[in-house]
Amino acid sequence: MKISVVSGILGGYSLDESLQYLSGLGVDEFELGVGGYPGKAHADALVLSKDKAAREKLLETFHKHNMGISALSVHGNCVHPDKAEAARFEADFEAACVLAGQLGIDRIVTFSGCPGSDEGAKKPSWVTCAWPPEYPAVLEWQWNEVLIPYWKKAVRFAADHGVKRIALEMHPGFCVYNPATCLRLRDAAGALIGANVDPSHLFWQGMDILEVIRVLGENKAVYYFHAKDTQMIEHNVRQNGVLDTKSFTQFADRSWSFRTLGYGHDAALWKQIVSMLRVYGYDDTLSIEHEDGLMAPKPGLEKAVRFLQECILGEGNSDMWWA
Repeated sequence: MKISVVSGILGGYSLDESLQYLSGLGVDEFELGVGGYPGKAHADALVLSKDKAAREKLLETFHKHNMGISALSVHGNCVHPDKAEAARFEADFEAACVLAGQLGIDRIVTFSGCPGSDEGAKKPSWVTCAWPPEYPAVLEWQWNEVLIPYWKKAVRFAADHGVKRIALEMHPGFCVYNPATCLRLRDAAGALIGANVDPSHLFWQGMDILEVIRVLGENKAVYYFHAKDTQMIEHNVRQNGVLDTKSFTQFADRSWSFRTLGYGHDAALWKQIVSMLRVYGYDDTLSIEHEDGLMAPKPGLEKAVRFLQECILGEGNSDMWWA
């Protein structure tokens, strides 16, 4: 297993500065944001996919620091009901697929996206309940008329450019937000679709992360892993439940907040999570995403790196003499 870091936390630093810093921490890889919500602070797929010299310079910078690229990150909403918004996200996604092939990277990390409620909608509509009856109707329209047709097309485009894994981050607000929705889209659009397992978005929904890994692992659908924690603010949960639209700056008032690794759940659970990943065949990148509002970026990231270094599994044991 290797440790990576999501690029957004170092958006204020150059790529060279970022890689030098991370290499010094013992990090192995960098999850490179190339468009969409992650931004383009270190790399722009629309530019790099058309500029061979710039691609060579990018790779030279990674080689200089003995760092790898764990994935190209281009989270977006390519099925946004605003056609102009959707087109911008789709342009970044397709450029990322082209760039991945050019760089020899076979994994893209993104969101499933979320359409509007109907053909005339202007904003996305995330359905969270089965009644009144309009909601199931919206859901079926979103999936059958928009989401599945889009991803069938997107999977073909990605495959044509050498992408072998599209890791969809299961994220509330988008149509794929848990294992069931991820596997539904995978069944409909093909095995290039898999999951980016980010426990931080699953903890607050009440999921057991070990069960999440098991069901996805049994379907060979764990394609990536974001190492991020969440702290449940239990007295607020007891009063108001887990659905929470308050600003992330209102830590005391929220039902949950993102935390640095170890500040939401202890090392014992994280060690089980890492072990369960290996049990089900994922012996790959663990990419730290730091979004802790109580800690400055670098100190929080450094805590997360040290924490994960203690949890990560090294070489597997092929000599179980006692067995």
